[in-house]
Amino acid sequence: MTDDLNHARDELMRASLDHCVKCTICETQCPVARVTPLFPGPKFVGPQAERFRHGESVDESLDYCSGCGICTHVCPQGVKIAELNIMAKAVMKADQPPPVMKGLRDQVISRTTVMGKAMTPVAPVANAALGIGLLRKAVEKVVGVASGAPMPTARTETLRAWLRRRPAPPAATREPIVFFHGCAGGYFEVETSKRTIEVLEHLGFQVLVPKQGCCGLAQQSNGLFENARTSVLDLCDALRSVGKELTIVSSSGSCTGMLKHEAHHILGVDDPRLLDVGARIRETSEFLLELFESGEVLPEFRRVEATIPYHQPCQVKAQGMGMPALTLMEMVPGVRVVESGQPCCGIAGTYGLKEEKYDIAQAVGKPVFEMVKATNPDLATCDTETCRWQIEKGSGVRTVHPIELLHFALGLSDDLPL
Repeated sequence: MTDDLNHARDELMRASLDHCVKCTICETQCPVARVTPLFPGPKFVGPQAERFRHGESVDESLDYCSGCGICTHVCPQGVKIAELNIMAKAVMKADQPPPVMKGLRDQVISRTTVMGKAMTPVAPVANAALGIGLLRKAVEKVVGVASGAPMPTARTETLRAWLRRRPAPPAATREPIVFFHGCAGGYFEVETSKRTIEVLEHLGFQVLVPKQGCCGLAQQSNGLFENARTSVLDLCDALRSVGKELTIVSSSGSCTGMLKHEAHHILGVDDPRLLDVGARIRETSEFLLELFESGEVLPEFRRVEATIPYHQPCQVKAQGMGMPALTLMEMVPGVRVVESGQPCCGIAGTYGLKEEKYDIAQAVGKPVFEMVKATNPDLATCDTETCRWQIEKGSGVRTVHPIELLHFALGLSDDLPL
């Protein structure tokens, strides 16, 4: 067993499980337990079950935990329930490896950078192939990736290619900052990354974009702890390469959470490189709201008459930052934001891509889909990439990062992204 999995096993044995008072608040708020009997709830498979495991492999119902983190977020006793469950799941998979094809699937879907590099050169063909129902059904049968699951749209140009060909940015009037775009932001959600950079430059910042890889979150979520540790430390080296005291900004909300706390608390990475990066990184909306509320920058927004549905992803909720995106959007004159009121959209990174969990993910996401359609059938907003793909596929409503509304309101684009 690797050091990373030893950490998971040991940390489970050392955890202060008796902080759990069995209030069952986590059970009532769990988005998975509310839609399927296959998952008995975070308390049952977490603090309660852990008292009886004695280092042995856990009940397979634990695999239905999506790792959304809502249980930890709502626990009044501060029990790290989601972290316990994710570590226990990794130990379970090491003790009882999944079937070969499902293990291969978990390896493939957790490497977004590899997918992006493979799909970009053949983007039209890749997108066409992903739209062929019979092909998707065959992949589902063989590998276990659900045929109805949302898939990213391949782009013909990566973010790095755009950076190389774009005109010189305006002269900076403020300090440099580092932009972390995440895997999807480099290959699939390129427009989100471009517009984030343009907004930051418009506000006077010099934006540094070092060559960078994956944060390891998807690998961690699939129990691939050793690979995740390597990925996150390589990323930290990349982000630190352009300056060790600069603020790091990211429009990938889930990846930001990985660097802020998950890699440390779940993987057990105590490396000073991670602790440094985790202390300096801010999600884009979080950074901009702090900037505007400080009075250092007073944005000049044009009026936008719109009612916009907004869903905050579970992995952004888990960072305990409130809802900066909602507050930011409502700074735009004429904008009214309607928050989903739901804990999770169901996708939970790669969870909803899996054939055996697809129906659960859709049931979890259904209230979000219905709220979005009822609020604005043309436009919705959400902070993370896979959640946007899930909401757009489930609702049929164009779903974008809040930065795209701000980009338009600042006069940097001519049309809302409808």
